[in-house]
Amino acid sequence: MMVLYLVSFLDRVNIGFAALTMNADLGFTPEIYGWGAGIFFLGYVLLEVPSNLALEKVGARIWICRIMVTWGLISAATAFVTEPGHFYILRFLLGAAEAGFLPGMILYLGYWFPLSVRARYIALFMAAVPLASAVGSPVSALILDMTHSAFGLAGWQWLFIMEGLPACILGLVVLALLPDGPQSASWLTREEKAAIADRLAADQVDQASARHSLWPALTDVRVLVLGLVYFGIVVGLYGIGLWLPQIMQSMGYATREIGLILIVPYALSAVAMLAFGRHSDRKGERILHVAAGAFLGALGVAASVHAGSHLLAVCAITLASIGIYGALGPFWAVPPLFLRGTAAAAGIALINSIGNLGGFVGPFLVGWTRQATGRFEAGFELLAVLLALAGILVILLGRRMPRRA
Repeated sequence: MMVLYLVSFLDRVNIGFAALTMNADLGFTPEIYGWGAGIFFLGYVLLEVPSNLALEKVGARIWICRIMVTWGLISAATAFVTEPGHFYILRFLLGAAEAGFLPGMILYLGYWFPLSVRARYIALFMAAVPLASAVGSPVSALILDMTHSAFGLAGWQWLFIMEGLPACILGLVVLALLPDGPQSASWLTREEKAAIADRLAADQVDQASARHSLWPALTDVRVLVLGLVYFGIVVGLYGIGLWLPQIMQSMGYATREIGLILIVPYALSAVAMLAFGRHSDRKGERILHVAAGAFLGALGVAASVHAGSHLLAVCAITLASIGIYGALGPFWAVPPLFLRGTAAAAGIALINSIGNLGGFVGPFLVGWTRQATGRFEAGFELLAVLLALAGILVILLGRRMPRRA
């Protein structure tokens, strides 16, 4: 599952590296790039809830295979855009194809692991996000440099093709190997299946007041507030991630240097995710862990625009990245505290839908302010404010629900 998400995120963010040469080749302005990078999330948001409900109905194996094959094909097709309209359409379709993957995986993990250890396993799964950037940064830089003009295609075109097609292959692997849940896992004994079922049943008893049906979950104020919290976190995640290669290019770094430097913040973020998740499980606490990550992210983003040197700026971005990614594991352990069954499928998808609007807003804000002012600072200051508001909001939410798992 972690490998699937790594490939998913790689396809989602390779646009940041492609832009280093694609923008010049196609004549894209910062605003065009920011709009295109962000419009992915409009397609993603529109189909998120229906996609997750479909996963619950038809099973994880078939639906995840469908998601991966379609997103791989569309990602590879992005190599052949020639104008902004093509770029917008394919980015929108990529978001629509990938809709339901993350909330589907969060729901799927709930079929296997009880609440008491959920944060660490969500963090382990989602560590694929910074790892995709840590691995993808030097690999993407290498592809851009090594494949330029090969067979008449630019390096950025090969980047989309070479990082899109593996998703199609993995989709077929999922169809062949992934069970829909513990009860259909051929490698588990009858006793092991019973043990998993018993542990999950204990959670059902402990959370007897949890929502189980669709409409109450979609109108639950806690779901809506969690969506806003996630919005603030995602604004920072993508506002930084999709612009960072270009920001470093403006500092004078070469493509390969950017790829190597970016290993550091993302590798440390992967370690931080595991540490946050494990500590959250050990303490049985979620809310304050999410808030701490959001505040750390806001501090790092704000500090990066006032750093006196390139080294200090990279250190500040690393701090921001650690906070943002660290918050994700504990965050996704919160919805199961009050959602079950169909309510979990719909509620988790709605939270992810609201939150991923931040994936549109973040890159667009940075691009728009960059084009208006000629600088990145104003956009990053807005990202810092939204991250801080996410931290405040989750603390206020904590007063309406138990903090401990």
